[in-house]
Amino acid sequence: MKVLIDQNISQRILPSLAHQFDILKHVRHLDLTDAEDYDIFMFARNNGYQAIITADEDFIKLINQFSEPPKIVWIRTGNCSTRVLSALLREKVQMIREFISDDDFDIYEIFKS
Repeated sequence: MKVLIDQNISQRILPSLAHQFDILKHVRHLDLTDAEDYDIFMFARNNGYQAIITADEDFIKLINQFSEPPKIVWIRTGNCSTRVLSALLREKVQMIREFISDDDFDIYEIFKS
């Protein structure tokens, strides 16, 4: 599975999640730090990313306008530390993997437990 992490999520979560996906990249490592959401969405689509992990609601508008790929993993936790978010994503990784593989859904929302 090829997953992209949006700029509004710290790149410091990569080490704790990298082994969970075949390819996991942060927009910062792809020179997309200052890119518009549309450009990030289209980059992911055109480069075979199956999902974007983001806290940005604008990606929901993009998925509604263009459909998937990529699917959107929407982080709805509000402000929380990188450590807390990392733990939450690790806890949900199996559900995220199942969501990415499921053809019936485009958006997976994650809330604080």
